[in-house]
Amino acid sequence: MNDGKIIQWYPGHMAKTRRLIDENLKLVDIVVELIDARIPYSGRNSEFDNILKQKPRLLVMTKADLADKNVTERWIKYYKQNGQNVISVNSLSGKGVNNILSEASNILRDKIEKNAQKGINKTIKMMIVGIPNVGKSSLINSLIGKSSTKTGDRPGVTKGKQWVRVRNGIELLDTPGILAPKFENQNIGRNLAYIGSIRDEIIDVQTLAANLLELLSKKYPQCVMQRYKLTDSIEGVGGFEIMERIGKKRGFIVSGGEIDYERCANIVLDEFRSAKTGLISLETPEDIATYTD
Repeated sequence: MNDGKIIQWYPGHMAKTRRLIDENLKLVDIVVELIDARIPYSGRNSEFDNILKQKPRLLVMTKADLADKNVTERWIKYYKQNGQNVISVNSLSGKGVNNILSEASNILRDKIEKNAQKGINKTIKMMIVGIPNVGKSSLINSLIGKSSTKTGDRPGVTKGKQWVRVRNGIELLDTPGILAPKFENQNIGRNLAYIGSIRDEIIDVQTLAANLLELLSKKYPQCVMQRYKLTDSIEGVGGFEIMERIGKKRGFIVSGGEIDYERCANIVLDEFRSAKTGLISLETPEDIATYTD
């Protein structure tokens, strides 16, 4: 993989989004930070702590239906032990989404009660932030019960800020996905690429898929073997060799009997991202200690 392209991924619209967040932070009561449940550490913008400062915050682990449930529970425990307010949701089915409103109200309870004592019934204003392709628009659509914001399965669909009125006197400010200007570690960049938060067009997808298969051969070998009907163990096997086995099994052969690695790579990535390979989490809380170059 061309790691340089991944590590230095920061297009101009992301700098614009950072300014947008800065300018509107004072208008909101709470920030809802969305993180993909498959990469709960790599999927957090390392600059948000500096950008958001002391603003009340709720972490929402999206796409929990695509992740390993046991690992997700460990991440929730980890963040709570570190003083973070956190819940998990499935934006598409709506499971857990209503908890966002109740958790936000609970976090802001003191402020709401003080306003009530003064006879003030103010609208709660939330800002939604997160990395690209984390599921912001799908979550908002689930909250408001209709499709009034643009959604898509590619990073960068949401282009500008959008205020959306939600039930119970709550308003949301949607913002485009934003990555950090550079990543602390190559594994973080890879994890973001695996889930599709970095455009495949700027990445060597063959190497990316091979790296993913190598990671899965260590964490979820049975998922890969079952999905692609591989009979021989893949533990300790290189990513390209696994991809060759998959290519032969699926019949991805080009003229001369060579494996069509490009087609195979795209299938591997698509099937992982849609959870056809299985419910998979790419990192655990213990992996944080290994994220050093």
